[in-house]
Amino acid sequence: MTPDDYDAVHACWMACTGMGLNTIDDSREGIIRYLERNPNTCFVSEHDRTITGAILAGHDGRRGYIYHTAVNPAYRRQGIGTALVNAALHALANEGIIKVALVAFSRNDAGNAFWESLGFTARGDLTYRNKALCAITRIDT
Repeated sequence: MTPDDYDAVHACWMACTGMGLNTIDDSREGIIRYLERNPNTCFVSEHDRTITGAILAGHDGRRGYIYHTAVNPAYRRQGIGTALVNAALHALANEGIIKVALVAFSRNDAGNAFWESLGFTARGDLTYRNKALCAITRIDT
């Protein structure tokens, strides 16, 4: 994924029910900042020059994190999501990362079924906590 992919990736995210975006982290500037920190671990899939899916992945040196994995609904059930996840996991492993985490909204049944099918298990021993350091507008798809 490159900064030039932003408009098409954002459109893909907006087409996918169950995504949770916000106006700061997921702005063009926020995604460019993320790609600069993680230049080798974020991917898009394309068909006839159309972006059909995307995945953001990065790490803190200890644990990998996956964000905003999406496949345009018109291209689902073709292995695109699995290929994106495998590319991200391989890239993270190449950077020495041995465990990967992600957050999926509880209401996102299709997304949770996808992650479960790939062997990502829900953890009942954790409480996810979040604190915004500035005002953020959330966008649910």
